[in-house]
Amino acid sequence: MAPRIFLARHGQTEWSLSGRHTGRTDVPLLDEGRRGAKLLGERLHRAPWDGLPGVEVRTSPLVRAKETCELAGFGDRAQPWDALMEFDYGAYEGLTPAEIKSGRPDWLIWRDGVPEGETLAEVAARADEVVDWARSADREVLVFAHGHILRSLGARWLGLDISFAARIRLEPTSLSVLGWAYGEPAIERWNDTGHLG
Repeated sequence: MAPRIFLARHGQTEWSLSGRHTGRTDVPLLDEGRRGAKLLGERLHRAPWDGLPGVEVRTSPLVRAKETCELAGFGDRAQPWDALMEFDYGAYEGLTPAEIKSGRPDWLIWRDGVPEGETLAEVAARADEVVDWARSADREVLVFAHGHILRSLGARWLGLDISFAARIRLEPTSLSVLGWAYGEPAIERWNDTGHLG
């Protein structure tokens, strides 16, 4: 079996709703986010996935990802992993893109990075660590994490530069699946929110 990686972005928070960059700030889920996490779990426990028996589960240690994992019904199987933490936005933590662009009109995180935070190379290295782990054994994996680190995983799974992540958005409580096509890494499903109705 060629290993696949299921990606679950955490549910809605006050900061994700307002578009604020939420890196290491431990913001809890909103009621809407908790409802979405339960719906995601119900979906993963129905056909065709039937609860993903045998899947190895990891979660970001931040509360919004851990709670999404627990509400989705995978908390008892999950191990926290710092590699899945969100981008450290440094001086841009808590700011919206509009606030950042007021001082840097041409700014793009996937090209320019952030001051006083994690570099793009550091984020790419963490994504590569997760990709290597996912491909290391004949089993599927499920990770609960955050928008920018999951987008980075998508780019690196495909063997592309991290800048490709600018082209693959992710909504809160979305489900994505990275797998294979004709022996090459492929996106099987991306930003799927059908379970949210």
